[in-house]
Amino acid sequence: MKTIRLFTCLALTACASSPRAGQTSTVGARAPAVKLYALDCGHVEFSDAGSLADDGSMNGVARAFVVPCYLVRHPKGDLLWDTGVPESIADIPGGLRPKGSPLHIEVPKKLTAQLGALGLAPAGISFLSVSHMHFDHAGNANLFAGATWIVDADERAAAFSDAARARGDFAAYSALEHAKTVLIEGDGTHDVFGDGTVTIHQAPGHSPGHTVLRVKTAKAGAVLLTGDLWHLRESRERHLVPSFNTSREQTLESMRRVEALAKASGARVIRQHVPEDFAALPAFPAPLE
Repeated sequence: MKTIRLFTCLALTACASSPRAGQTSTVGARAPAVKLYALDCGHVEFSDAGSLADDGSMNGVARAFVVPCYLVRHPKGDLLWDTGVPESIADIPGGLRPKGSPLHIEVPKKLTAQLGALGLAPAGISFLSVSHMHFDHAGNANLFAGATWIVDADERAAAFSDAARARGDFAAYSALEHAKTVLIEGDGTHDVFGDGTVTIHQAPGHSPGHTVLRVKTAKAGAVLLTGDLWHLRESRERHLVPSFNTSREQTLESMRRVEALAKASGARVIRQHVPEDFAALPAFPAPLE
């Protein structure tokens, strides 16, 4: 059984416990109004997407990605899920072309500006969680170090390992080391607001503690935001595994588990980087509700 520990990273000691996974505080009550906003937090063009399929089937194939952030508005607070690539790229004419990389990255509009359109500032975000700590998901994480960070224990350990500290993208999330943090341990589910509407599910393999988010809305039903479980439109059907994933075996098992979760809950699956999945959501600032 999974346990959840709330701790302040400065002390690195457990200071509170949450209910068991799956427990809710509003059994039988009417579901609260939950709104999901899809924010455009970057565009990435791959001149060669070969690394996204270890079977060689994508070698030499160009592909365009969207990099979304998601804001979940709940009566008990706001959750930001994923933070996109660094919004400072918006200030670079023509975007960023990392040396020796097949990537071209652009940011049409800053994350902070989009939040501002909803009357929000980073300091007003109650909870932060990211599917995993790669640069295109945690690129603006430092802006939200005042929020409660919800993170898989293995993902946090990897994010603050000696190897991670030596990487250039560490600076984008380093402030989270001292943030108020909820650690997700084991292999269960974390219920963010305690009512079953917003739940974080384990899906390791792409990274040590990769997770997916299920959001239940009153009118549109449930959606699954799947992080980097499936990068490409072909990845889900063909079970493509990136060559740089931490575990191929875990990735395939996570794909199976998330498919089962989607079927059991009737959830709509959002492949986060796939442009048509993003475009099918209400255009910001309209929410899914």
